[in-house]
Amino acid sequence: MSAALQGKTALITGGTGALARACALALLKDGASLVLLARRGEALAEARAELLAAVPGARVECCTGDACQEADLLRALEQAHGLQQRLDILIPAVGGGGFRPLLQHDVASFSAELETNLLSAFLAIRHGAPLMAQNGGGSIVCISSTAAQMTFRWLSAYCTAKAALESLVRAAAEELASAGIRVNAVRPGLFASEATGDLFDNPELCRTFLDQVPLGRLGQPGDIVGAVRYLAGPESAWTTGQSLAVDGGNELRRNPELDHLIAALYGADGLSAALAGRAPTRTPA
Repeated sequence: MSAALQGKTALITGGTGALARACALALLKDGASLVLLARRGEALAEARAELLAAVPGARVECCTGDACQEADLLRALEQAHGLQQRLDILIPAVGGGGFRPLLQHDVASFSAELETNLLSAFLAIRHGAPLMAQNGGGSIVCISSTAAQMTFRWLSAYCTAKAALESLVRAAAEELASAGIRVNAVRPGLFASEATGDLFDNPELCRTFLDQVPLGRLGQPGDIVGAVRYLAGPESAWTTGQSLAVDGGNELRRNPELDHLIAALYGADGLSAALAGRAPTRTPA
């Protein structure tokens, strides 16, 4: 533990996720106070209890709400700012996506992934930056994905959203620099979380991904949190507009082909249609 973040205040959205909790622990260990925002109140309470058990005496509060809803996000920001009348660190950690052929998407499904991965970060930046500027600036660390840089067949909406997120990071970094606000992103490879639990439980599927990871293992939240902590703190004071890949070397190779998953979801006819550029006639069960 250190005092590098003593007196600093942070807000982490998506606060019940594995990576968000790991980031919260790292910030608390270095002296920060923070608020966690997430939709599930019971899970938030559990996360807070775990954090306080690990860092007794730390100041961590919870705000139940949806980071994609402007009113909820504003309420969480107000709560975080109220801890010490300042906001120094903002980590919009909401994200996620699912496999679906591009031609199986409709406006609602495609927009939902943009909202989850892009709009949630935009709202945090848009409303968090003015609070940061009141005390001379701060650091915003977004959570991107290797999918922002590497094509991943059947993940078109997710890839699009993460690529747009990194563009937003660069644009925001340029516009907010004069206010002392740095904006960066971490670009994780595949790591263990609630969303990837089924994959990690499937040895055959894990091997498909491992073939594309030079360091020979899949990630854990702890592998990624160091990069988030670096970008959040004073050690990266001359770094902005960057997206740092933490992926075991995956970007040196490529993403695996998972056509068998689409076949399982949409049937052989659905896969054939997707590969031929036709809208599948079946929908997933």
